[in-house]
Amino acid sequence: QVGGIKCEINAPKAILGPGTGLGVSTLIQNSDGSLKVLPGEGGHVSFAPFDDLEILVWQYARSKFNHVSAERFLSGSGLVLIYEALSKRKGLEKVAKLSKAELTPQIISERALNGDYPICRLTLDTFCSMLGTLAADVALTLGARGGVYLCGGIIPRFIDYFKTSPFRARFETKGRMGAFLASIPVHVVMKKTPGLDGAGIALENYLLHDKI
Repeated sequence: QVGGIKCEINAPKAILGPGTGLGVSTLIQNSDGSLKVLPGEGGHVSFAPFDDLEILVWQYARSKFNHVSAERFLSGSGLVLIYEALSKRKGLEKVAKLSKAELTPQIISERALNGDYPICRLTLDTFCSMLGTLAADVALTLGARGGVYLCGGIIPRFIDYFKTSPFRARFETKGRMGAFLASIPVHVVMKKTPGLDGAGIALENYLLHDKI
């Protein structure tokens, strides 16, 4: 759990999955206590920069893409895109940079954590800040007092760093709604095969109750 107090059992739950892309969905509780999944395409909402640094990153992406969605940044390829944008920032032209062959999400994360490449650390900080903004937007939209759940293969790779990253502070930076968000817990799903587990539960529900 990353911040917050505790979940309200009957309240909506927000699911975000930064990985190859960015999945977003909702869980709501039915009257019989079972859960219903509301799928969506929330990863393709327009990205909204929070500060001057994120405006710079957005402008770089906008020069490449007609529509800059949240998924452009909050995914594996998004880490690379953020890195590329920051490498062109004034004042960072001469810092140590990765070679073209090293420019992968995994290597960016590794270099960020070992401290040898400040630009990689800034990339990871920016990624987590952006994720905090989007997670808060989704939580506010859904009234997700049931908690926010982060899936996908990216965050578990640097979970110790993530707990102290800018994510939670950004999640709660919503002006008048800061107190509302401060109470909402964020959980990182560490299981390696949540999709397979979910498919098993869906099959069980179908076979036993004729519903998914």
